[in-house]
Amino acid sequence: MGFMTRAFILIAMVACLTSVAHAIAGQATFYTPPYVPSSCYGYENRGVMILAANRGLFNNRAACGTRYRVRCTSGTNLGVPQPCTGRSVDVTVVDLCPGCNPNQIDLSREAFQVIANPDAGRINVEYTRI
Repeated sequence: MGFMTRAFILIAMVACLTSVAHAIAGQATFYTPPYVPSSCYGYENRGVMILAANRGLFNNRAACGTRYRVRCTSGTNLGVPQPCTGRSVDVTVVDLCPGCNPNQIDLSREAFQVIANPDAGRINVEYTRI
């Protein structure tokens, strides 16, 4: 293998390593049906593995249809000290959460219960665009 080929392969490997997505640390709450109408899709049903995004993430509907992988990292209250199930959930942005703080997301109840006990109400999470 020539020098140029090896150099190209090395550069490609470094480029792949630097493009790894970084998780956003935040908090998640949940909302309950009905899930339509939504800001992104009106009365079109997009299923139940969905997310309402904070204003920054939503970016005036630019995030509509974007998928995220969400993982519970810990609880936020003493009522349910260990709410996490150890699983992650893949969700699609379908709506705006007007009351959400920056880095807060609002999951459907069905998505929330995949990653945590709904009795917790609010959890710490990491979410990554997929």
